[in-house]
Amino acid sequence: MTKRESELIALLHKEVKPALGCTEPIAVALAAAKAAESFSLQDRKCKPVETDVEVSGNILKNGMGVGIPGTGMIGLHIAAALGSVCGKSEYGLEVLKDLDEEDVTTARLAVKEKRVRIELADTAKLLYVKVTVKCGDDYSWAVIEDDHDRIVETGFNGKVCKLGGKTEDSEPELKGILDYNLSVKEILSFARAAAYEDIKFILKDRDLNLALALEGLEGDYGLNVGKAIRENQNEIFGDDFMSFAMGMTAAASDARMAGCKLPAMSNSGSGNQGITVSMPVIAYFLKYGTSDEQLARALILANLVAIHIKGYLGKLSALCGCVIASTGSACGLVFLQGGGYEQICAAIKNMIGNITGMVCDGAKVGCAMKVASGVACAIQSGVLALRGTCVCETDGIIDNDIEKRMQSTDKLIQKIMVCK
Repeated sequence: MTKRESELIALLHKEVKPALGCTEPIAVALAAAKAAESFSLQDRKCKPVETDVEVSGNILKNGMGVGIPGTGMIGLHIAAALGSVCGKSEYGLEVLKDLDEEDVTTARLAVKEKRVRIELADTAKLLYVKVTVKCGDDYSWAVIEDDHDRIVETGFNGKVCKLGGKTEDSEPELKGILDYNLSVKEILSFARAAAYEDIKFILKDRDLNLALALEGLEGDYGLNVGKAIRENQNEIFGDDFMSFAMGMTAAASDARMAGCKLPAMSNSGSGNQGITVSMPVIAYFLKYGTSDEQLARALILANLVAIHIKGYLGKLSALCGCVIASTGSACGLVFLQGGGYEQICAAIKNMIGNITGMVCDGAKVGCAMKVASGVACAIQSGVLALRGTCVCETDGIIDNDIEKRMQSTDKLIQKIMVCK
């Protein structure tokens, strides 16, 4: 394995990982858990009874209306309460996986008694969480920045206990990658040439997200978008690949956004993005019987393209994550159908020319509808690309250079949501 291949694999391990629940409230729960753990580290027997949370606008936007696993409740308040009551920071984005009914009851009481307070932080960071937990005269805190599981500071009773969390310090081999010295051409080359033994770990993506999709089809979650598509496949949607892929992907999103207890395999800190980048590719594997190796290579390509785009936009932006993720899945689908670099670039441009204007108005059960739209667009864009059809650079915001950056409109969207 070359040094560059090792870097790309390390990047995949960093950005593609299991996450239980929507990652914005989970980031709050993780910070709360880390802060609460300081009490035992300081030999304090008192458990935190008050929790103060400061978050950036994008964390607030994406945490307002999403279900928290195992609670039947939505929002940052219950996530913070659970984090301080039963969270284990060692689990990372699965911080709440050990919760039980007693924990939920205790956390609900804290929310009901208004012992959990949420405020908008005065920060330029797009992804920022600070949680302070209190018990009597003692208090502790933890801060997360830039990545959903990147704890940069902890403290107790006014004294900073830990500073750190910088990726370039803890993972120096990723510095070049995280400067986004990366291209679609290199990603495709890696997906094609990497030894299967080195990349087959990505098949865990199939295991987790397919289980979530099947749960969404079996249960009663959110708006049941996926179930509606699959149950109407003969009358309205048709018994074809597009309907199959839309239904499976939306079903996974239905379950996740409504608080299902199964983890998703996330991408760039988002479970919905992880679902949307992988499930259309997995659906193709299920319907047409490609090999595990071909599936793995397509998933590597799809995930890395999504990570690459997020490198320009940041972990949280005004652009709906399913647009980014479905662009990755479009590339994976083109790859599985024999397309090369030119067709993959065409698929990306077709996606940009179609649904780039879809804004992120916060995480919620309705995201499953956007996910379904993204999948439909990915399949359409891929079909056109394989026919040699590509939106040209004279149209809209398309540029001949596939690596061009885009701007966001986060502040306006946040203002609309917070003031409604």
